[in-house]
Amino acid sequence: MDQLFSLGHVSAAPKGALIWRLGRFKARPSEQITSMSRPKFLPENFTLALIATVVAASELPCHGTAALVVDHLTDLAIALLFFLHGAKLSREAVIAAASDWRLHALVLLTTFVLFPLFGLALRPILSPLATPTLYAGILFLCTLPSTVQSSIAFTAIARGNVPAAICSASASSIIGIFVTPIVAGLVLSNHGGAASGWDAIAQITLQLFVPFVCGQLLQPFVGGWIGRHDGIVGTIDQGSILLIVYSAFSAAVSEGLWHQVAPTALAGLVVADSILLGAALISTGLLGKWLGFNRADRVAIIFCGSKKSLSQGVTMAKVIFASHGAGAVILPLMVFHQIQLMVCAALAQRWGRRAELSGPASARASSVVMR
Repeated sequence: MDQLFSLGHVSAAPKGALIWRLGRFKARPSEQITSMSRPKFLPENFTLALIATVVAASELPCHGTAALVVDHLTDLAIALLFFLHGAKLSREAVIAAASDWRLHALVLLTTFVLFPLFGLALRPILSPLATPTLYAGILFLCTLPSTVQSSIAFTAIARGNVPAAICSASASSIIGIFVTPIVAGLVLSNHGGAASGWDAIAQITLQLFVPFVCGQLLQPFVGGWIGRHDGIVGTIDQGSILLIVYSAFSAAVSEGLWHQVAPTALAGLVVADSILLGAALISTGLLGKWLGFNRADRVAIIFCGSKKSLSQGVTMAKVIFASHGAGAVILPLMVFHQIQLMVCAALAQRWGRRAELSGPASARASSVVMR
């Protein structure tokens, strides 16, 4: 069997494991861990592409008819992106998401309840570090669902419960389509610029959920082709996100984004996002331990409950927020995305090495958990 993930040194899954029945999951290029041979000081390719897109939108923002064309292309890209999400997700993964309800409930509560509470409770610390607009973006990222591919990848590297990570992250991604607009409407009620919860749900249902369901319905017919052409799908995935980012930042730059966001605010944003990620990592680790989960389950809880999806975030921001505000709102998410990749990659590799050094008994226990 090929390696489960194209991510450096991840061992193959056991043949009897549930992961075999759920199919192979590879990290999407927009969220994958960089190769160990890549210089540590150099960001991943997708991060460089995001930076280049922001620079392009800042120097050459689209106006008038061009902006209208880009806006329509962005809507099509969003529909295609979520169609592919639905077509890639196996039916077994969706059904199995309800099996270990305690673990999944904890991840969902952390993602959609604890995270927003952190954003609100830490306002005296986070808000002074960034502008009010960037703080609104921090609150928005707190309402987003977890990533899917990188949550699974990090769990595998750390020798955690991979099937649980697949089910939990998948459930978070699907539920987030409906929950994120409601929670965002609640936590952002005093910040303006966001559509009402029910209006956002109606728009997201049409633009995101309908394509996702179509992809799920066609998954038995196109899922195999998509799995065999992961490179093409990854290119479409990345291209869609970059187009959305360009459209959002073009509108924001035209409204004077960089006159409102100083370099000191960007530096403060890095600190604010780091504090938020640290709070999420510590809380998920402590909750998993206090509730009596074993090591493999705690690893899945930490990685699924502490991370946020860039792809769903940029698409939802375009729907939930006015076009001129989406660029500033997704900036905290883009920074958080890179921080979570670097920090979680380091943690996963450290915990994976620790599991390997703990001896054959631990390896056999992890194998039993994954079966």
